[in-house]
Amino acid sequence: MSNTRKPVFMRLAIREALKNVRKPQGGPFGACIVKKGRVLAAARNTVLRQDATCHAEMNAIRAASRKLRSFNLSGCVIYSTTEPCPMCFAAIHWARISRVVYGTTIKDVAKLGFNELDIPNLKMKKLGKSGVRVYPGFLRGECRVLLKTWQDAGRREVY
Repeated sequence: MSNTRKPVFMRLAIREALKNVRKPQGGPFGACIVKKGRVLAAARNTVLRQDATCHAEMNAIRAASRKLRSFNLSGCVIYSTTEPCPMCFAAIHWARISRVVYGTTIKDVAKLGFNELDIPNLKMKKLGKSGVRVYPGFLRGECRVLLKTWQDAGRREVY
């Protein structure tokens, strides 16, 4: 297994997302940012707190940037339970995060009713000539279970 893909960090992102099953503040999405094996931030989606930009990745980027006192997160890896949306991928690029590792796809969550722009990360990387390395499908089965758990928990707001 590559040093880039460590299950412990994706599972931390999953645990963050599961908080929205118990106390919904957003969708079933979590993210974790790591640098040199050290967790800088773990966050979940909090869009339902009245801010459409509070995706898990955005919340994690904000927290990691505060911790490092810099917008520049080069050398970091972000683990995301679902493929980052175009807004989040752009933020990952601008923050200079080196790698994105994700589980489920934009298409997977669109099936749940989320209003996603169907532009895959690999396409954005190519079109934007981004240096971010993309690792799709990591622990996809566990991330799909997260989506099912959220869906089965009852009426949930999608956006």
